[in-house]
Parts: sequence; C-alpha cells; structure tokens
Amino acid sequence: MTAPRPIDLRDLLAGLAFRPGKNGPPLIGVSGAQGSGKTTLVRSVASRIGAVCLSLDDVYWPAYHRATLARQVHPLFATRGPPGTHDLPTLGHLLDRLAIAGPGDAIPLPAFDKLADDRLPQADWPVFRGAPTAILIDGWCLGATPQTAENLEKPVNALERDEDPDAIWRTAINAHLAGPYARLFSRFDGFLHLRAPGFEVVQAWREEQQAELVGRDLLQEEKVGLHRFIQHFERLTRHMLAGGVLPGVTVQLDAARAPVSHAVESR
Repeated sequence: MTAPRPIDLRDLLAGLAFRPGKNGPPLIGVSGAQGSGKTTLVRSVASRIGAVCLSLDDVYWPAYHRATLARQVHPLFATRGPPGTHDLPTLGHLLDRLAIAGPGDAIPLPAFDKLADDRLPQADWPVFRGAPTAILIDGWCLGATPQTAENLEKPVNALERDEDPDAIWRTAINAHLAGPYARLFSRFDGFLHLRAPGFEVVQAWREEQQAELVGRDLLQEEKVGLHRFIQHFERLTRHMLAGGVLPGVTVQLDAARAPVSHAVESR
C-alpha cells in the first residue's frame, strides 16, 4: 500500500494563487490562529512566485486611533487584534493600487511595529515594485463569519466576563465582522485556513512567536500578559475552529504546526 503524499502547504497556497482573479491578480487570504505559521508561509510562497505579500497585522489602526475607539466605543478596543482595530480603508486603497500595478510601479506597503504597538512611519515601509502575479494576505481572522446574537451573550473567558459584562465590545466586533470585514472578504478569490488542533495550543504558539520577536526567553510576567492578550482573540478563534469561516481550503495542523489533513469546500 502506497503511503499518502505529505501535504505541502506551499504547493496548496501556490495552487490557489495561480487561479484567475476576479479583478486582476488573484487575491488569496491565509487565516490561522496566532503563531500558526501563516506569515512565514505567505512570505515563502510570495517570493517563489513573484506575488506581493501583506499581513493584516500591518494595517492595524495607529495607537492614537485605537485610543479614540477605546474612549468612544469600549476600553478593550485599545488593544490591537479583533475586528474593528484594522484600518480597512487603507487596505482597500492598497488592494486597488496593486490590482492595476504595472511593471514600472513602486507601491509602499504599510508596516506595523508590534513592540512599539504602533504603525511605522511611511518612510520605513517596504516597497513592492512591478506587477504582482498574485496578492497574498495573511491574517488571523481572514474569512471569519459573524456569530449570532445568542452566541454573544455568554462570555467565553475572564476578560469578557469582567471587562465586557454587557457584551458591548464583543457585539461591536461582531458588527464590524458582519459589515466592513465581510465586504473586504468578498473581494477575495480564495482562502487557505490553517486550523489549530485546539485553542489550548495558541498560548504556547504565541509565546514562541513573542520570544522570537524579543530575541530571548519570556519572563513569567510576560507570559501572564500574553495570556490576557490572547483572551482578546479567544471567542473568534474558537468560532473559526468550529467552522465559522468562509469556504476555502482548510488544513488541519497538529500541535507542532505540521499539516495532517486538508479539505476543500467550494463557494
């Protein structure tokens, strides 16, 4: 009996990127829980096929804008991550420019400094030159679907229970997801969803990611801070793991981030 061929995530993503796009180069989104390896994957494939790669993380609203959201809507919007904390207008304009880019064009790509928790000055943004073969975007919540009002009632963790007892924050997130994020997602030509084995692995994955970012092992108090940070993502991550995503290619990962199976769901 022949052993099944190992799943190659790069080949899967490249296959999606070579499909025709609705409005120019194919626009492909890669979703996955924090630390699942989606950014590394997207960058690897983009360099291989001449695509432009972006991260939803790089279009977070600047800190001052999130502070305004925290005052006007809910204090938890000061923390980057959930729908509502991304600058979708800037991303939309960028996608428009990339869709019609020619060989002589040079397009700056937004960049965000996670350690400073703020957007980098435009002078420090990377520049994509030429016409991309595809547009590849990674983002933890790309392709997520909104929840029902009933799903929003019960808190999923201590953060929601103690800091969002009236469900104002999570209801606002859901409204963003059902409105401007859904309109953004409708532009995509395909999705690759990297499914973690469970939410329980996300803390370990995110700790590894943060340790690489700071260049050292994390202190215990930093791990505690990360635990609180990850709770901002828990509700929607669990929803996506349970199938709350738009149709696409879904790859099941194990705790070591290795792909173990995949399925294709047509639109």
